[in-house]
Amino acid sequence: MRKLLTIASAALLLLLSLPSPAQYTGKKTADIKLGPWLQAVTDHSFTVVWLTNAPAAGWVEIAPDDGSPFFQCDRPKFYQSIQGKRPIDTLHCITVDGLQPGTKYRYRVMQQGVITAPDDKRIVFGIPTGNDPFRMKPYEVTTLDPEAEEFDFCVINDIHGKDSVFQALMAPIKEDSIDMVLFNGDMLSSMDSEQQLIDGYLRSACKLFATDIPFYNLRGNHESRGLFSYNHMRYFPSTTGEAFYMIRQGPAAILMLDCGEDKPDSDVSYYGLMVSDQYREKEAVWLADIVKSKEWLDASVKIALLHIPPSKNGGWHGGMEIQRLFMPILEEAGIDLMISGHIHRYSFSDKGVRADSFPVLINAANEKHYFHVTRDGISAKRIDMSGAVLKTYEFKK
Repeated sequence: MRKLLTIASAALLLLLSLPSPAQYTGKKTADIKLGPWLQAVTDHSFTVVWLTNAPAAGWVEIAPDDGSPFFQCDRPKFYQSIQGKRPIDTLHCITVDGLQPGTKYRYRVMQQGVITAPDDKRIVFGIPTGNDPFRMKPYEVTTLDPEAEEFDFCVINDIHGKDSVFQALMAPIKEDSIDMVLFNGDMLSSMDSEQQLIDGYLRSACKLFATDIPFYNLRGNHESRGLFSYNHMRYFPSTTGEAFYMIRQGPAAILMLDCGEDKPDSDVSYYGLMVSDQYREKEAVWLADIVKSKEWLDASVKIALLHIPPSKNGGWHGGMEIQRLFMPILEEAGIDLMISGHIHRYSFSDKGVRADSFPVLINAANEKHYFHVTRDGISAKRIDMSGAVLKTYEFKK
């Protein structure tokens, strides 16, 4: 009897020490602070990134675009994993894979904030929160399709944290039926904090298009500056895990090439922290391999994005290194067009000027270019902040 009482007492003490049901289910401890924004969309996957206002464990749920209610059945859930364990953080980055090419999916993001138990040895979660498909339309994403006959994309660069310029350029993106947006470097003057990134353009991107239209953020030389720059790829992941990668959509293969810094690594302004020369050498090895790949060779249209244009006839160190390392490979790779920025003003050089075998188009800091790609080539429009078309181009195969 005494033994039974002892066991009962121990059980009672254990129950009393546990958090109440209200602590598990009745307390909201985290909400979406910003996002989500779509990243690294491929023909079989996409990545969703968002911020919460408190540490939480997040997940993504998807549903086909078949008209069924989102809550018709238990939808597949995808989690972030760091060596097999879900992280608790305010930044959430989750890849959804195993998808079909050229297919539209609906998705929502969810999270559970943390209630810390009194002894700090257990993780107790509050109620789940997120975007509710019952109260609002689910977000949508369409996977890429290498077999598509055509597609449209937009390029901007050198915003340098001027959110008003960003808003003016990006406001009509959804109405203009753009499939993807490419940020071609120097969207900030330096990366100093998360809040600077949010205020500089990321909040506006999420509000205007990035929940449903992916953007691919190519690093410019200014994104290498500032102590927060080490986090660049946590917010803007790529398919290679590096700041250089390739996009394969419809008839086009698009090389997204990281330029590194514009001055020598030894320049005093870098505090001895830059190793751009070494990084570009590594990138050149990858570039030489990727232009031999089936993905690249099968594309009928070939485009290269690079923030700093090559310096064929001398110039600053970064442009000269791009000329030395990348251009011999690109000249042999069948490039139809290179798109750059960096100099803040519009410029167009036909083949034989900056490059021997392809034209180089440089987008201005307060303008954008729309591109329409078919198997026959590329058509483009140069557009200012008011929406006026300043110039049109045709790059035929």
